[in-house]
Amino acid sequence: MNKTLNILSAEEHIDDGDPKVLQLANDADPLAIEVCLADIERIDLNFPKFTDGRAYSQAFLLRRRLGFTGDIRATGDVLIDQLVQMERTGFSSAVLKEGVDASDAQRQFDRFSAFYQGDAVKTAPHFVAGS
Repeated sequence: MNKTLNILSAEEHIDDGDPKVLQLANDADPLAIEVCLADIERIDLNFPKFTDGRAYSQAFLLRRRLGFTGDIRATGDVLIDQLVQMERTGFSSAVLKEGVDASDAQRQFDRFSAFYQGDAVKTAPHFVAGS
């Protein structure tokens, strides 16, 4: 499996107040967003602690129910062990917390190379022809 999740170091993440970037609070309901998602290029979802998984649900809702096709970026307390699940729930990029080496991330994608069930991006199960 080739990873499609773009891994960024803390230094590479730019938060410059761009109006096409939406910062969604960890407790916000994506279904209640009052901006036109067609005008948004990136949505930043925050993990205040690695044990707080609400951003996974937000990403899944944005991809599957709202059809958002732009960049969904994980920020905050992002660990390498979370990257595969992030990709499966709809994230397209992740900013690793400071001090974590981005070059170590590929081992997670190598370790978990296929899944039977569908996910936010590849909705068909593995056993369905053409998936």
